[in-house]
Amino acid sequence: MRRLAARGAAGDAGEVAAPATDSTDCAQGRSPRPRRLIDLCAIWDPGAFLPAASWESAPGITRRRLNEAETLSSVREAQLERLEAARPRRPGSRERGPVLRMARQQPPPWVHAAVLLCLLCLSGAIEIPMDPSIQNELSQPPTITKQSVKDHIVDPRDNILIECEAKGNPAPSFHWTRNSRYFNIAKDPRVSMRRRSGTLVIDFRSGGRPEEYEGEYQCFARNKYGTALSNRIRLQVSKSPLWPKENLDPVVVQEGAPLTLQCNPPPGLPSPVIFWMSSSMEPITQDKRVSQGHNGDLYFSNVMLQDMQTDYSCNARFHFTHTIQQKNAFTLKVLTNNPYNDSSLRNHPDMYSARGVAERTPSFMYPQGTASSQMVLRGMDLLLECIASGVPTPDIAWYKKGGDLPSDKAKFENFNKALRITNVSEEDSGEYFCLASNKMGSTRHTISVRVKAAPYWLDEPKNLILAPGEDGRLVCRANGNPKPTVQWMINGEPLQSAPPNPNREVAGDTIIFRDTQISSRAVYQCNTSNEHGYLLANAFVSVLDVPPRMLSPRNQLIRVILYNRTRLDCPFFGSPIPTLRWFKNGQGSNLDGGNYHVYENGSLEIKMIRKEDQGIYTCVATNILGKAENQVRLEVKDPTRIFRMPEDQVAKRGTTVQLECRVKHDPSLKLTVSWLKDDEPLYIGNRMKREDDSLTIFGVAERDQGSYTCVASTELDQDLAKAYLTVLADQATPTNHLAALPKGRPDRPRDLELTDLAERSVRLTWIPGDDNNSPITDYVVQFEEDQFQPGVWHDHSKFPGSVNSAVLQLSPYVNYQFRVIAINEVGSSHPSLPSERYRTSGAPPESNPADVKGEGTRKNNMEITWTPMNATSAFGPNLRYIVKWRRRETRESWNNVTVWGSRYVVGQTPVYVPYEIRVQAENDFGKGPEPDTVIGYSGEDYPRAAPTDVKIRVLNSTAISLQWNRVYPDTVQGQLREYRAYYWRESSLLKNLWVSQKRQQASFPGDRPRGVVSRLFPYSNYKLEMVVVNGRGDGPRSETKEFTTPEGVPSAPRRFRVRQPNLETINLEWDHPEHPNGILIGYTLKYLAFNGTKLGKQIVENFSPNQTKFTMQRADPVSRYRFTLSARTQVGSGEAVTEESPAPPNEATPTAAYTNNQADIATQGWFIGLMCAIALLVLILLIVCFIKRSRGGKYPVREKKDVPLGPEDPKEEDGSFDYSDEDNKPLQGSQTSLDGTIKQQESDDSLVDYGEGGEGQFNEDGSFIGQYTVKKDKEETEGNESSEATSPVNAIYSLA
Repeated sequence: MRRLAARGAAGDAGEVAAPATDSTDCAQGRSPRPRRLIDLCAIWDPGAFLPAASWESAPGITRRRLNEAETLSSVREAQLERLEAARPRRPGSRERGPVLRMARQQPPPWVHAAVLLCLLCLSGAIEIPMDPSIQNELSQPPTITKQSVKDHIVDPRDNILIECEAKGNPAPSFHWTRNSRYFNIAKDPRVSMRRRSGTLVIDFRSGGRPEEYEGEYQCFARNKYGTALSNRIRLQVSKSPLWPKENLDPVVVQEGAPLTLQCNPPPGLPSPVIFWMSSSMEPITQDKRVSQGHNGDLYFSNVMLQDMQTDYSCNARFHFTHTIQQKNAFTLKVLTNNPYNDSSLRNHPDMYSARGVAERTPSFMYPQGTASSQMVLRGMDLLLECIASGVPTPDIAWYKKGGDLPSDKAKFENFNKALRITNVSEEDSGEYFCLASNKMGSTRHTISVRVKAAPYWLDEPKNLILAPGEDGRLVCRANGNPKPTVQWMINGEPLQSAPPNPNREVAGDTIIFRDTQISSRAVYQCNTSNEHGYLLANAFVSVLDVPPRMLSPRNQLIRVILYNRTRLDCPFFGSPIPTLRWFKNGQGSNLDGGNYHVYENGSLEIKMIRKEDQGIYTCVATNILGKAENQVRLEVKDPTRIFRMPEDQVAKRGTTVQLECRVKHDPSLKLTVSWLKDDEPLYIGNRMKREDDSLTIFGVAERDQGSYTCVASTELDQDLAKAYLTVLADQATPTNHLAALPKGRPDRPRDLELTDLAERSVRLTWIPGDDNNSPITDYVVQFEEDQFQPGVWHDHSKFPGSVNSAVLQLSPYVNYQFRVIAINEVGSSHPSLPSERYRTSGAPPESNPADVKGEGTRKNNMEITWTPMNATSAFGPNLRYIVKWRRRETRESWNNVTVWGSRYVVGQTPVYVPYEIRVQAENDFGKGPEPDTVIGYSGEDYPRAAPTDVKIRVLNSTAISLQWNRVYPDTVQGQLREYRAYYWRESSLLKNLWVSQKRQQASFPGDRPRGVVSRLFPYSNYKLEMVVVNGRGDGPRSETKEFTTPEGVPSAPRRFRVRQPNLETINLEWDHPEHPNGILIGYTLKYLAFNGTKLGKQIVENFSPNQTKFTMQRADPVSRYRFTLSARTQVGSGEAVTEESPAPPNEATPTAAYTNNQADIATQGWFIGLMCAIALLVLILLIVCFIKRSRGGKYPVREKKDVPLGPEDPKEEDGSFDYSDEDNKPLQGSQTSLDGTIKQQESDDSLVDYGEGGEGQFNEDGSFIGQYTVKKDKEETEGNESSEATSPVNAIYSLA
């Protein structure tokens, strides 16, 4: 039972609040309760179960075909009307009120007409409720629920499974026939039947040939009330025969001639997929000149010389065995007048003339001739093909005589050579022709298409559940071309051979039952067939004799809000269909009329709840077998109202604001008051204080500006009110009061008026308020409606500040009230006073919900979701959604349920099967447009199988090629995302090398049988496992495979360093590679000198694997050197590392050169020796200076000179001689060597030579002092004819 409230809803069980309904609910035959769909025809259905609110999961009664009566033949219709008019109504028929078998009144003629119409529109009378207690108690004949397809092709490598499942009470037993003869399962040890099922399992693990079990199978499900039959299932074993061996001679063809390479694949079951490749497994490029036909042959419209660059092999891929067989390749030999295959001619505008190929008009290679015919079955795809030859290559165009091609179903394939029309119907028959044309001419071929049809249902017989004494009928109507024949059977036997039954009459495709009894229960089969196929349907007739039963909990308490509309449900079941009456407080007459309305399903609606409606309501269901009753206690509560609402306020920053919200509510209900800011829950901080009737904000800041909504709610309803708070920043006082007038928010608009009232629009006019010294920039028009969100204002539209009248576009079924807000640069005005209300008339929805999806959240369900429509899209009261679904590519009827939310979960679904989904909006005025069909999938489960026959081929040292057998689609149990390889490095073939065994993975998206794993480490042992992955996760792992990668090239040597200790040598050092990737056999060093852009000759050095140092002697002290070092294994050299020697000082700044070389030079031996030599030289110089100062100062030598000193003599006048820097100059007649030393021309002089003539003297200490005197004398007398003596002292002097 349920309760409606006008303002909101709480989620209490048994207390449901929803928008109010009106009497149109009944007219539509719907209950506003979620997940319900009631057909008004059910009131004429004997013993029908009428679902109600608590029966959440029950599907709606199948909608009947109201136009069936129109499609009956006039003769049969007249017969049925006479039969119905001649019979009085029986107990339990659709007449309401108590009915007695012995005393009944003849109904008026209109009742017979209504009964006949409903009888014609009904295909099943009673729907059994899903209540397990009822399901287990009621007897039911068997019904086939699952079976294999008619043409059942199986994989010879797997066990054979032929499905057959059925339900019934008692549970049915099963048996099979094979080729129309009883199949004794017990005699064959390979054959077994699943427990509680009729599914056959044929096991070949112990041997046997699947071909021995081919044939036609049929399943029989039987209990004591009848026998149901499955389709005749033709079992065939998949075949993939080998290609016959043949030797193909080269095909010799003249360039420009047409050519057909025939494939002629072996006849497989099912037919293989054909594709052409070269013998090296490269695909053959196809275009409008070269293409594959539908029959698998490869057609050349004209052969060109480049066609002989490859060979052509036809390949056949067989579905079940996942194998590809390759035919021996064709080799072409093209005879040409121009043997040079100039590639530039391929794009030549006149390629054929350039190559000397004669041009010719088109002619058809397939089909041949000018006309042909083709037959296609209704619902299949029609494929028409025309392949033409010619030079240049002709273009193909398609036409239909007497009409256009169906644009919605026709598409062109194979470079316009094929026309495919999907889902063929009778109107697609006719004559089609293809036109082949090139610049030389055109030709055409006409194809006459005939559309035939296997039988298809117009009216499939449905299960018929009747009460004793009821009438009913089974209708089996199908169509086809040729017209199918109808054969009736009962419990698997021809109806003609069954015992006669006076209560049953067969009229062609209809069986009429009269005055049915318990003994009339049986399962009827209708088989309709023609030369193109057959349809078999089971429909049981069950007779139930059940007293009334109540299905809802007893003594429920329903609380409702005063003045709202509510509905009390009383779900019941019985056969014959009970009548239901309502009483209040156990007194008075049946409640119906006035403020009460009883729907045909028994629900009681109270149109407007008043205080006096409070009390106990009793519903009583009665049929001829008894009665049942239930009680509901109704309590009426006062509505929740905000009687003092918060008002819009303007506050300065830092002040205190109080928003009032005073509420009146029913004292027996718990009240909750909450606040929203900008339609989001308000966080109450330390600056805010919330009380029962107000909200206070202390120290208002700019962030407090916005809309504040007070929400007062109880568990049954709610009310809300909104106000806007504007915060003003501090304003600086203007210095010139005359120049700056104070600005403020505009005054509210006033005098709102509605004119030009139309069904979907209205004109709103208002008078602007004062702008308060700031021009009005915009007007915002808001609306409020009193049905979905009363009291809540929504923005409708925005208009410029220069207008005061606007036309507003409106939605159907909204009771509008408008107000206007003016806006200037300061802020918004207070809203105007509301306008008068204007209600638009209702209409059916014009759209359906968007974003419809169907996805499984568990492995056995499918969640259907959509984006709900808003209030302005509802267009009427009681917006709800009709959710329909069915298995895709099956002919089962649609399941449907009515939902009030935005999701519905379909339970007990098979794992990952596609469903067709439709979600249609509906209100009390009707349904929305026909919804689009969306494909969804039920939930996925983990894959059940792993890839098998995993083969590994090592490509190189870092990559392997994988090949595996793909898993069967039914084992994926979901969408196959990828195949995934898990691999890890087990060890290295190098001893004592630690490796990481971290697992890595490689993904291969899609359904593919091969892939490549790269980035492996060479010279290592690996292990690998494979899985298949779907949306749920990984499947089981395959058998672990091991493989070894060969040696590879090593990585680069580590820490390569170049040092230059001096200008003569360069030192190189390096470390071993981080990844040897094999056994190192050495290092290769390549270096060359370069100076700017000039490069020297490259020199190559090879080292042993243990050498990590090298010293190079520089041949050129000026140039720099570039070094490239790599390691080697048996495979070759690995990655190289390059370094350069440091720049010499003349190529860098002095500071930088000094900084770079200082530390190196200071530690070298040559530098230390040089410094020592310099120090020794300095020491010698010091000794010389000491001697000079001590012995070679001023000497009195005037008396010893023969020539007196003249006044011009530069020496001192006192007769002394001073040694000067001139003594360090080279003597005349001496030579300076390249190394700066002085060599004398005559080396035979001795110290004695300087003492000749007795002029030389010695001091008292024996030192020689006369050298220079003698020298002077000799220079003066001899004219410097002799050089200076080479005495030791002179040598020292010369150095000084």
